Amino acid sequence: MIDFLNRNVFHPHPELLVFLTVALGFLVGKLRWRAIGLGAVTGCLIVGLLLGAQFEITIDGTVKNLFFTMFLFALGYKVGPQFFRGLRKDGLPQVLNAVVVCVTGLLVCWGFAAFLGYGPGLSAGLLGGALTQSAVIGVAQDAIGSLPGLTPDQVTEQENLVAIGYAVTYPLGTILCALLLANVLPRLYRRDLAAESARLARELDAPEDNPDLHEGYYEVVLRAYTLQGLDHLAGRTIEEFEQQQKGLGRRIYLTRIRREGKILEHSQQTVLREGDTVAVSALRGSLVEFDPRANIGAEADDVELLGYQTETLHVVASEKAQLGKSIAELRKEPFMVGVYVDKLYRAGAEFPYRLSTQLERGDTVVLSGPQRLVDPAGRAIGKPVPTSFATDMIWVGSGIFLGGCLGIPALTAGGVPISLSTSGGALIMGLVFGWIRGKYPTYGNVPPGAQWFMDTLGLCIFVAVVGINAGPGFTSGLATAGWGLLVFGAVATLIPLVVGFLVGHHIQKIRFPILMGVLAGGQTTTAAIGAINEQSRSQVPVLGYTIPYAVGNVLLTIWGAVIVLLHH
Repeated sequence: MIDFLNRNVFHPHPELLVFLTVALGFLVGKLRWRAIGLGAVTGCLIVGLLLGAQFEITIDGTVKNLFFTMFLFALGYKVGPQFFRGLRKDGLPQVLNAVVVCVTGLLVCWGFAAFLGYGPGLSAGLLGGALTQSAVIGVAQDAIGSLPGLTPDQVTEQENLVAIGYAVTYPLGTILCALLLANVLPRLYRRDLAAESARLARELDAPEDNPDLHEGYYEVVLRAYTLQGLDHLAGRTIEEFEQQQKGLGRRIYLTRIRREGKILEHSQQTVLREGDTVAVSALRGSLVEFDPRANIGAEADDVELLGYQTETLHVVASEKAQLGKSIAELRKEPFMVGVYVDKLYRAGAEFPYRLSTQLERGDTVVLSGPQRLVDPAGRAIGKPVPTSFATDMIWVGSGIFLGGCLGIPALTAGGVPISLSTSGGALIMGLVFGWIRGKYPTYGNVPPGAQWFMDTLGLCIFVAVVGINAGPGFTSGLATAGWGLLVFGAVATLIPLVVGFLVGHHIQKIRFPILMGVLAGGQTTTAAIGAINEQSRSQVPVLGYTIPYAVGNVLLTIWGAVIVLLHH
């Protein structure tokens, strides 16, 4: 390594080395091939191992435990609503498939580790990397620290081997998962993901006789036109005009009127007159079909008329009267006149909704339109959540504290203490607090930036410290593991996916694009769902991703402790 990084010339403080590791790790994580990349977590671990081997610095374990506990709480908080939703009847097939994948993965990794003679450290590293679950590192290290009969040096050695095993197996595991689901299985079964995804998207909306189905549903336009010599409009009220258009299947609304130079107070009973300039809000497809130049008059550029205050409002669905309704049914409600659904978020991630998508408790609907219309619509659907960057630290701090207390008590089996551990308790309490937040959105605001800090950055700092501490033993540990770790890790990645596919395709009869998403979620491989979406040229596979992703995150994280106990 260059002299600048030679430990005899440049010996950084431990905290500076952590930030250097994170910076370089995020840089390495950006390396991509198509939709597949190492990701920031693996990048931070690899860089940490290399810098740790160079500088031989040990960082206090309190630092990594703090950030790992925050990460697990944030993880549970994010997937909580979706995890509990999956326990309902309509989500059970996807949950069952995810359980098959996770249980098969645990058994395969346990069998391979026993065959190769691995201790608890490499066994857990094999499982975490092959099944692409980073949280296994911290949970397994916690479990190793509580094993009886190990000296402090042995505990440190086994904890370091977790990181080494993960670093060796994760990159290939990620690539193989993405290739198998996006390319190999569709080709083996002669299935065209793009064609089947497009057909499934049409089927999902088939029951809805809606003229906007193939129009620009997301594209809301605002125009101004002057009424010129049109007897069929003059003398009619705004409400009569809008009802006529609604009857023709068009969403066109008159939101403002300028008359004799003055802007009128809006009323649905306002009667249109010759020479009025009207502000028209509509879906682009509806407006093109209506042809306003022929049916209203010439377009006008009236900045003041078109400059009324609009609002984009996030609303958490909670009103019983609206839950279970499809987006198409919701649009027909009186309070949705002039209001548009821009986006839908489910389990903290943008959900590729269709007109037939049913609204569920905890969904976040993004509404847009004039402020005077959006606010009442938001209250009719649920709890409006104005944009706030303030984190409810009472909620977060209490959740992590209670989770830690939940994980402290331990049972003893065969002389081995068994408990959730503070990290496992934080995960469970994160699930509960996230579910409560979904049902009662008044409490526990954790904005996306704070979630990212605890989730992504928290995990990256944790693995950076793990890598730095494991660095000095990286070469010897890798020599101990040998090529068998890489080869058997690759096989351990593929077997659970194949088993899950056979169950899902031949027994459960899950539609092919959805099943690819289910398998990617069950193995929590974000790169895989990206590759599947790219191959299918659609977001439809994500419909099968969210519930298994929530289940897989919980089970595979717990497996980190289970495999340690199985190999003790």
